[in-house]
Amino acid sequence: MLQGALAGLAAGGLYAVLAVCLTLMSRLVRVVNFAQSATGMFGCYVAVFLAVHLGVPSWLATLAGILLGGALSAVLGWIVSTWLAEADTGTRSATTVAVLLLLISLAFILFGNKPQPFHPLLAGPAFTIGGVVVSQVTVLTVALAVLVALGCRAVLARTALGVRLRALSERPTTAELLGIPARPLSVGVWTATGVIATLAVSIVAPSQSNDPTSLAMLVVPAAAAALLGGFRRLDLAVLGGLVLGMAQGAVAQSDRLSVLRYFLPFLVIVALLLWTQRKEVWDAAR
Repeated sequence: MLQGALAGLAAGGLYAVLAVCLTLMSRLVRVVNFAQSATGMFGCYVAVFLAVHLGVPSWLATLAGILLGGALSAVLGWIVSTWLAEADTGTRSATTVAVLLLLISLAFILFGNKPQPFHPLLAGPAFTIGGVVVSQVTVLTVALAVLVALGCRAVLARTALGVRLRALSERPTTAELLGIPARPLSVGVWTATGVIATLAVSIVAPSQSNDPTSLAMLVVPAAAAALLGGFRRLDLAVLGGLVLGMAQGAVAQSDRLSVLRYFLPFLVIVALLLWTQRKEVWDAAR
């Protein structure tokens, strides 16, 4: 079980990174971006195509894929901030579901539905705990999740840019009237989260199920992790992602319970939604 839990930390780090991106999107631009991992998936697939079929060096192809993931997210952000600026969070978030399905369909058409030969950015063990090997990928994804959360928190709390972003998220109309460039800042948030998500997917994809649907639907466990912090707290988003990844890894070691790992994110989402609505439910029951 310990070996499975530590093995699940690699996926948990990815969930944590994506959960931080989802939390930032919800806090700053009022969107639950269900296409977060889909843009990363598409950028990674383009990187594999450049490296395998066009002979582009792996590092350059990976960089191009990361930039493409950020560009796709920026285009989506520009569309939402231009035509849906006054829409509510539900409407804006529903738009990203359409983009999720579009990118999955494009990936099937352009690259097929089979896993791709991703070139690992890192390989090999980092260290051993109690006879259990911890890979370099695990260390990097966990470190990336923590660094991204701490970095974003520092930017929001201690910089002029952070003050503008918080003003934009809390009082968008007032902020715009005061001269804060709402659309460029919003597109910048979309771009940054797109780049971070694509980088995280690039790191973990070689060691995970990497068909288009599997990579695009990584947003589900990431959403479960972000929901732990109410799409507001970055620390709980990181914690939720790591714990969920470890739980899936531990459950996978049991023959009887291994199938449960596919349903854990949905069970967590249902449980957290019921918990957040407990007061209304109990009041109605009384």
